Amino acid sequence: MTRVLNAMTIDVEDYFHVSAFDGVVPRSSWATLECRVERNTDRLLAIFDEAGIKGTFFVLGWVAERYPALVQRIAAAGHEIASHGYAHRLVYDLTPSMFRDDIRRSKAVLEEATNAPVAGYRAPSYSITPRSLWALDILIEEGFGYDASIFPIHHDRYGIPVSARYPYRLQRQSGELIEVPGSTVQWGPMNMPVAGGGYFRIFPYEWTAWGIRRINRLEQRAAIFYLHPWEIDPDQPRLPAGMLTRVRHYRNLDATEARLKRLIGDFEFGPLRTVLRQTFSPSMTAPAGAAPLPYHW
Repeated sequence: MTRVLNAMTIDVEDYFHVSAFDGVVPRSSWATLECRVERNTDRLLAIFDEAGIKGTFFVLGWVAERYPALVQRIAAAGHEIASHGYAHRLVYDLTPSMFRDDIRRSKAVLEEATNAPVAGYRAPSYSITPRSLWALDILIEEGFGYDASIFPIHHDRYGIPVSARYPYRLQRQSGELIEVPGSTVQWGPMNMPVAGGGYFRIFPYEWTAWGIRRINRLEQRAAIFYLHPWEIDPDQPRLPAGMLTRVRHYRNLDATEARLKRLIGDFEFGPLRTVLRQTFSPSMTAPAGAAPLPYHW
């Protein structure tokens, strides 16, 4: 059976950028903290180079501004550069004007570093939700071709569970945008996440492998996997936080690198732009059964 090409995506941010630490680490203190994003991203680049795979790196503008050579190394290695915004602010906490300034600044920094256009965007913490669908129009107006910010699940911080589970074309007032949801499997009436991140670290490896295998073989689709550089760094500084945040952030950090190597041995991966070119039909729209935008609760 031909193996499906899945998307390997990396959200390039440091451990202190994580949204759950917003109340613990003020942005004004970011520059004073130990930065580990460069060494951790370089480690991911080495792992991918050894395995012979390429991916999409959604780079935070704050990181790109301070480490332009890192962005250039990612691009020189043949990976796709995309935007993770500039200051890692949740979209639904911003005004439209603030969001536009954030993504415009990020896009400019990334394009200056690589001398190439940036087409993709992923919001911090998948924060395009029913409260922030206006952001899709701004992404179109600012020249983005696809968005990977809508997760079709229930979560306390994000998610649109009635959204489509596979990439589709969005028709908005400002134009068109391809939406690329985080990967899920259907479990009765619910969508269960198998896309990576904490779901990859906290749950057994077999859960992710089963989910991707089901998506590839039964549904004959590509899975969209994501990870952060800090997730392969068990020695990162511990920040004060509540029990739930500590479990979500620090659980199994020491096992993630080995799991990642196993995953890229078990499945085929490539950049998101390549996956979209191979699997996306220009006429594809949101499938039947998915609620149309805008959503109403």
